[in-house]
Amino acid sequence: MSSIRNAISKRAYKERSQPDSRKKFGILEKKKDYDIRAKEYHKKEDTLRRLKEKAANRNPDEFYFGMIRSNTTNGVHRPESEANKYSPEELLLMKTQDRGYVLQKILSEKKKVEKRRAVLHSLDNRPSIKHVYFAEDSEEAKEIQSRSSRDAELRTSGSVPSAIMRKMKASYKELEARKKRVEDLERVYAEMALQKELQKKGRKRKLREDEIVSPTGRPVYKWRAERKR
Repeated sequence: MSSIRNAISKRAYKERSQPDSRKKFGILEKKKDYDIRAKEYHKKEDTLRRLKEKAANRNPDEFYFGMIRSNTTNGVHRPESEANKYSPEELLLMKTQDRGYVLQKILSEKKKVEKRRAVLHSLDNRPSIKHVYFAEDSEEAKEIQSRSSRDAELRTSGSVPSAIMRKMKASYKELEARKKRVEDLERVYAEMALQKELQKKGRKRKLREDEIVSPTGRPVYKWRAERKR
């Protein structure tokens, strides 16, 4: 029965478009568009109603400690800026903890680099297999030498499969990436150590390029000598 019903041709459904006299109002709104617009409208209405109820039932004598660190400007609530939330000692402690984490990552990456380098070094320096042949005369010695050289060429050409060679290339690529990561982490660690030293007390100044003995492109600072009591 269903096959007969599907076999009968049906008229294609056509969506009603905006009449020509109302083209200036844009695309004709459909029922699904109206549902979305109505839901958003009622959602905003409910939000405004709840806010009005909170404002009507507000206790004028209520107090929160957050009110001390905030104010209102033209009816807009503005909390106090947290730029100076931490003291210099607390900032120095946090930077020290960050330096400890970076140093830990440097040591971990160096261990991985050494382990990967040892594995690849053992693969590259595999022990060669040697055989000792005995010949009766010089002609037999030449024949054995030529045959052994051909066997050595065959062994070297087909000793390492292509899959293993691809894995070795991937390992070398990973080794280079880890080396670069160690260099980047060491650069970050040096920069953090410099920032920590700059936060300490004492007068200091940045040296010019002509004052540096061996310039490396990195900033160099000099602290003023202070008399220790």
